[in-house]
Formats: sequence, structure tokens, C-alpha cells
Amino acid sequence: MRTADFDYHLPPELIAQQPLAERTASRLLVVRPDPAPFEDRRFSDLPSLIPSGDLLVLNTTRVRPARLLGTRPGGGPAEVLLIHPSTDDSWVAMGKPGSALRPGKRVRLDEQIEVETIEILDEGYRRVRFIGGTAEAALARLGRMPLPPYIDRDGGAADRERYQTVYADREGSVAAPTAGLHFSERLLLQLEARGVGVARLDLEVGPGTFRPVEAEDPALHPMHPERFEILEDAAASIAATRKAGGRIWAVGTTVVRALESAAEADGTVRSGKADTRMLILPGYQFRVVSNLITNFHLPRSTLVMLVAALAGTERVMAAYRHAVAARYRFYSYGDAMVVLSR
Repeated sequence: MRTADFDYHLPPELIAQQPLAERTASRLLVVRPDPAPFEDRRFSDLPSLIPSGDLLVLNTTRVRPARLLGTRPGGGPAEVLLIHPSTDDSWVAMGKPGSALRPGKRVRLDEQIEVETIEILDEGYRRVRFIGGTAEAALARLGRMPLPPYIDRDGGAADRERYQTVYADREGSVAAPTAGLHFSERLLLQLEARGVGVARLDLEVGPGTFRPVEAEDPALHPMHPERFEILEDAAASIAATRKAGGRIWAVGTTVVRALESAAEADGTVRSGKADTRMLILPGYQFRVVSNLITNFHLPRSTLVMLVAALAGTERVMAAYRHAVAARYRFYSYGDAMVVLSR
């Protein structure tokens, strides 16, 4: 297995720069096991694909408006991206340019608040503190949504609502669990009315989700830790569904990683809080997840590899070629696919 096995050509104009006005209007590529043909549907068709008695698992993380723009002492621009709180009222952050975030350096956000770098951590992270105001005040007044690097524009006011799922709860992510962006409250009610169960967990999506795989052997790629929490009622719903013969549908790769990280050998899901560095590659034996709803992901990424682990590398790469030929919209604000493993 090589990283190059998960590469594909994507015309730049297929990268969605704006969300659709209606969440459920996205296209949906249905990928059934080979040799079934690919199906071009709409996301609003999803209820017809999920049988009664199956369980849909959502990631309820909320994206923090963590992007802060400021200036260096000399007047040049600088940017700070808050990742998560650290100790003693400090935060783990990233930023650019790197020279602006050396220990002792400050970035001025406005007339009152500055961000000072305390120390340099591994892999380009910094520990920073706020001077003249709190992080919460800076985020509320100055924070911007941290749109992915392939969206060629700054996050605007509309993104504060649209780059969140309708079921987002606890703030903590620097990127949205994008498969969930297609759901509306009405669609969730339709699913529940059909007898489809819904469970929720929380996984804080970190910047590592956009990190390219540089090693030729993908197994050598280092994964950044991401925090997750599975409550007892979610674990109980998963156990009851599996006992009754129902299938577990993960909404997004983040749900897959949380569930599989918390799974015992027999598929029992442990409740509680933990960190995951799980890298799921083809050959992995899934313990919990049967089917997956996901967006289209970057070439050579760990996310494409995870999808290939569920459906097979050749099948998934053929699905991507079909999506390109059919002019699907790609990435965070793009269309979706559903992978049926059986």
C-alpha cells in the first residue's frame, strides 16, 4: 500500500467555495458494494436508504471562531489560530508567520488585547496567553470561523451559522464535521419518524485533519491527538441496536474514529472521555461501524484512506473518478457520499 494509491485529479473549479442555500439540496453519491452501479441521488433521499432499527451516530462538536487576525509590533499582519485551552489560562495555538510567534513576541488584536507567545511546542504549536483581555472576549468580538485552506476567501458572518451542523453543541473544534452539514432539523425528524435511532458523541476536530500524508507508506503518518467523549446513553443505544441486528451509521470520519477507538474486541463501545490517534487504513477490521455518510476528501489524505478501509481502495477511487466526471462539488461545502459496506 502506497500513499499514491489514494491520489486523484480534481479540477480546481469543483472545490466548493460557498455552501448551498438549502442544506439537504446537496447531491449524494451512493456507493454500494461492487459490482452495484453508483447512484446519483440528493441528500434529501437519505431517509429512504436507512432501514428502521438502524442507528445514526452524529458528532455534536461546535466549531470555535478561533481565527484571530492582528498585527506585529512593526505593523505587519499576523494570524493566531486557537486550538484548545492549556494550563494557567493559556492556550495551545498555531499562527503565521512563525517569526511573530516566538517566545516573548506579541500580536496585537485591537486597541486592548494582545496575544503573547510563551513557548514553542512540538509540531509547530505554541502556548500563548492573552494580555489586556480574555480569550473568550477576543473570540466573541474578533474571532473568525477557521475555514479550510482550500476555501479561497475569509470566513464571513454567514459562515458562523453555515459552517456548523444544526445539532452542534459544545464548542471545541477548529473544523466542522462536514458530513453533518447536510442535515436539517426536518430531515432528522423524518429519520426518527421512520424508526431510525439517533445517538450523539463529541470529537474535537483538530488542524491535523488537513495535514497531508507526506510519507510514501501511509502507515508512517503521525496522527495528531483529538479529544472525544461518548456518553453512557450513546454507548447503550449502540449496544441495543447491535443486539437487535441493526447497523451503525457513522455521520463522518470523526464518528468512525471515535467509535472504533472506544470499541472492545467484541464491538462493545466504552463510554467516557479519551484521546485518539487512530489511523484507519485498508485492512482494518471494523468493530462497530457498518455504513458511513461522508464528504469528498483531499487526495492522499488519511480521510480517503479511512473510507477505503470500509469500502475497498479500488471501489472508493472509482467512486471519486465518477464524482469528478459527474461534476460533484468537493470538500467541506461540497456534496456527500454514502458508503454501504453490505
